[in-house]
Amino acid sequence: MTGVADLITSRAVRRTRRGSGRVPAVVIGLYLFVAVLGPMLIDYDPVQTPLEDRLLSPGSHTSSGGTAVLGTDALGRDVLAQIVYGARTSVIIGLATVAVCVVVGLLVGFAAGYYRGVADAVLSRLVDVLQAFPGILLAIVIAGVFTPNLWVIVLALSVTGWISFARVARSVVLGIRERYWVDAAWLVGVRTTRLLGRHILPFTVGPVVAMATLEFALVVLAEAGLSFLGIGLPSSSVSWGQTVANGKEYLGSAWWISAAPGLALAVLVVSVGLLGDSLTARYGRARS
Repeated sequence: MTGVADLITSRAVRRTRRGSGRVPAVVIGLYLFVAVLGPMLIDYDPVQTPLEDRLLSPGSHTSSGGTAVLGTDALGRDVLAQIVYGARTSVIIGLATVAVCVVVGLLVGFAAGYYRGVADAVLSRLVDVLQAFPGILLAIVIAGVFTPNLWVIVLALSVTGWISFARVARSVVLGIRERYWVDAAWLVGVRTTRLLGRHILPFTVGPVVAMATLEFALVVLAEAGLSFLGIGLPSSSVSWGQTVANGKEYLGSAWWISAAPGLALAVLVVSVGLLGDSLTARYGRARS
């Protein structure tokens, strides 16, 4: 009876884990929809500054005859428009940074795990050196040195982000490299690139996808933090971190300026984190 109960329990846990990612996936899909199509559906310019509409509360009517659904900030800018355009900024930076981290991490991890020896030693030491520095500190330095723009932020957030992907790729390659089908492919003269792409890469897809979702959440948070500190995107762009920073001096009188984008950021990060946990539980944690 104990074995039957354990089997039923394990199946229930697996079903719960599979279903736990559905709600976060729907929420993330909504954010993607807003990021792609949202700017086409609203009439407000997020950087326009009609001072006559400054600090309007949510639901107030503007001087142009519209409605400020989430209110306006100290310069009269519509908070909802800033959230919608900020979603596009966060999604673009998040996806671009994760893409760079995945490509660089897989290349480094495959090289270290496949060639081993000197290549593995050199690349492993490089990883150790980069891990000795806090990633956010390196991002702040890079963002402060170069003229701030979207691609500088992507570079700054990618400096250490690829390390976790490299460790996963190296672990997978070391575990698969000695399998019989890999030896057979090597013996018949299959090229290294085809061998890695055809016989080893598929085993990294699950762990990498799960890790990429978690990395996306970290990148969105980091970008908002840099923008909040004033060293992220320029003022001509819209970022959730900038909007939160703009409202920090009005928390007592105009709380919606910081609360609305802060809530949007929190919901996105939590949803991505839950989806990442669901994928990790489904595909299993890769050993580093």
